[in-house]
Amino acid sequence: MFQYIFKRLLLMIPTLIGAAILIFFVLRLIPGDVCELRLAGSGLYADPEQIKLCRDNLGLNDPILVQFWDFIFGFLTFDMGESMWTGRAITYEIGLRFQLSLQVAVMATLVAIFIAIPLGTISAVKQNTWIDYFVRAFSIAGIAMPSFWLGIIIILGLLISTQAMFGEPWMPPIQYVSPFEDLWANLSQLIWPAVATGYRYSAVATRMTRSALLEVLREDYIRTARAKGLVEKLIINRHALKNSLLPVVTVIGIEFAFLMGGLVVTEQVFNLNGLGKLFVESVLNQDFTLTQALVMVVVTVFVFTNFLVDICYAWLDPRIRYA
Repeated sequence: MFQYIFKRLLLMIPTLIGAAILIFFVLRLIPGDVCELRLAGSGLYADPEQIKLCRDNLGLNDPILVQFWDFIFGFLTFDMGESMWTGRAITYEIGLRFQLSLQVAVMATLVAIFIAIPLGTISAVKQNTWIDYFVRAFSIAGIAMPSFWLGIIIILGLLISTQAMFGEPWMPPIQYVSPFEDLWANLSQLIWPAVATGYRYSAVATRMTRSALLEVLREDYIRTARAKGLVEKLIINRHALKNSLLPVVTVIGIEFAFLMGGLVVTEQVFNLNGLGKLFVESVLNQDFTLTQALVMVVVTVFVFTNFLVDICYAWLDPRIRYA
């Protein structure tokens, strides 16, 4: 087991290096220039000499291999330089938003788990009953319903219900507050985007749980357990459910990694200044250094999430052994 973990950790290195090479060179193929955008934004005439001076200051005129080495070395030392657009340290720019995006991703994943696994299990056990049909309809509605649209409905529902009950509409706080400073203010702001996003992703996990559990319930060892007279609840919880969660854990892990940087529209709806919004702004501003750093952060999250999912396999299914 420890040998497998060590090998997987080593395999992360070429994966991260490959992602770094790809994003570094692809970004430089995109037309546009951050210096031209900066000068145009400041109302100055984009004189060639000024553009050249700006590029010299930002290191864009350095040899391409020198720029790539600075990028790799900065990533390894957690010093990824400064934003080409704002001039602030990239670690500062990302650090402001990473905590928010991480908390939303964790809360949305927990919402998805608490919805998907119980409903998927009930739907499989009560196959072809009205309960099964209701759960399937509930999950299909979640798949068809965009999370940002559900977020708008939640906001409108809060406004209308609080207006009717208290005579004054209530809105979630706009400015992000750390849970260590004010837990209630933090949850009142992030619980609704977490619910909207978590319901959307629970729909996929619910259907995956149902399909996987139905397949496991037809296995021979489940028939043997029933023939021995074991209680059905014990068979479901101890023997069937754990072995059927492998594809569910995979889906949940991928969704969690995606949530770290993929909630652009949902962040706009709830006015959250997360990594997704920063991602869009960095691309629009041609901010190469910030975009590179954000991509590497998301890639690192994906790599480590897949690593943790693989480790969970052995715990969920005792038949899995790592050589």
